[in-house]
Formats: sequence, C-alpha cells, structure tokens
Amino acid sequence: MPLSFPLIDPVAISIGPLAIRWYALAYVAGLLGGWFYAKRLAARADLWTPLRHPKPVDIDDLIVWVALGVVLGGRLGYVLFYNLGAYLAQPLEIFAVWRGGMSFHGGFIGAVLAIVLFSRSRGLHPLAMLDMAAVVTPIGLFFGRIANFINGELWGRPAPDFPYAVVFPHAGPVPRHPSQLYEAFGEGLLLFIVMAIAARRFGFRRPGLLGGIFVLGYALARIVAEFFREPDAQLGFLFGSSVEALSGGITMGMLLSLPMAILGAGMIVIAARGYTRPAEAA
Repeated sequence: MPLSFPLIDPVAISIGPLAIRWYALAYVAGLLGGWFYAKRLAARADLWTPLRHPKPVDIDDLIVWVALGVVLGGRLGYVLFYNLGAYLAQPLEIFAVWRGGMSFHGGFIGAVLAIVLFSRSRGLHPLAMLDMAAVVTPIGLFFGRIANFINGELWGRPAPDFPYAVVFPHAGPVPRHPSQLYEAFGEGLLLFIVMAIAARRFGFRRPGLLGGIFVLGYALARIVAEFFREPDAQLGFLFGSSVEALSGGITMGMLLSLPMAILGAGMIVIAARGYTRPAEAA
C-alpha cells in the first residue's frame, strides 16, 4: 500500500505579508552549515601546509560570493537548460525565483566562478579553495533535496509495486518513488561522509583532488538517482525508445552529469600526480 504524502505547508513561517518558505530555509541552512564547516577546515593549518590557508574573515566574505553565485547560476541554469522556450515567451518570469526553478548544474558553475574570482582577489589558491567548497557542498544538497520533498516537487517515476512509494499531491493518483529522499541520501549524506573522509586523509595539499572526488561522486549519484526520478515535463526523455533498456531513456540530468564525471575523474588524476601544486610547494 503506498504511503500518504505528509501535508507540510511549503511556507514555514508567515508573518503578515511576509512568507518564508522551506525552500529558502534550505538554502540558508546549507550556506550556514557550509560556512561553519569551512571555518573549521580553514583553521586546520595542517590540512593546508605548505599552501596558504584562508583566514576566518576570508570565509566570512566568501560565503557572500558563493551565495550570489549559487542563486544567479542556479536560476540561469534552470532557464537555459530546462525551460528556455517558456521564459523567452515571458521574460519577467525569470525573476520570479519564489516560484521555484533552480538547476544544480547552473548553481555549481556560478559557485565555481565566484570562488575562483574571490580566491584570485585574496591571493589564495583557487583549486584549493574549490576543494574546501567541495567538502562542504553536500550539506546544502541534503537540505535542498529535503525541501524538494516538502514542496512535493521533482517527484520520482511511477512505482505502483514499491512498498514505500508515495502519492504526491500534484502528480496524480499514481504511487511514485520518493526520489528527492534518494538524492538527499546519495548526493547529500553519503557524499558528505565521503568528502569528510577524503579531507581528513588528503587535506588540501594537492589542489583539485577533493574537488575532483566531489564532482565525480555527485555525477555518479545524480545519474543513479535519475533512474528513479521523473524527468522534467517540458523535456521528457531526451532519447526515448532507442534505449528502453535504461527504463525509459536518457534525461537532461544524466546528460549534464556525464561531462561532470569525466571532468572529475580527470581532475583526480591530474591532482594526484602533483601537476596542480605550485612550484614553491612541490
């Protein structure tokens, strides 16, 4: 028997005309959690030596840069990758971020650009700073996917025989995989544990190594999750009947994750061989 969807109000706090949604709180929790963990990592000089490690004030300033990069990149990524036609028809809807519509891949690119620009402005090693961001990012991914579940959005594929399937209020009467929770586990909790172990084992002495592990790990987790997640309605399966063996076909999430996996694997190899370390630190 399928599970009933827990009717949680998408608005967490409402004070008069001011409404604070769980989706917004997920971003805040992810950024604050990442900020706290990043400050602890930055304080561990042994993880950075011989590279220069960021000061506490650097982390405080960096969180603002990353927040802007994530929001702007995530929104633009969604517009460009997932629903360009609709937004071209109604351009003002691009700015209606309170109605949802964020792309991880776009937010990832925006955050990377923000970190690189910030690092250069402070004389820090850009790849090492990206490594630190990679270690803390799964915190935000976890809370973001939980918020997706609360909102009853980005639901999974039909699963009438799965005992823990959920009937989502806006997805019809068909029981579906709670794929948001799968992603919270894979892209969030599991990847957080992997990155924490890698940070303790390797530190930031080989710039790009931890970032490569994160990018590869996220790409693999996302590709697996896409087998259970319903593709966006406006896109559907990009390649359908020719790949029925893949339970429906290739989705945009899979397609965007493939180059990430290749990039991550390449970065691991390059960083592990020491090619990214500055000459004075080699």
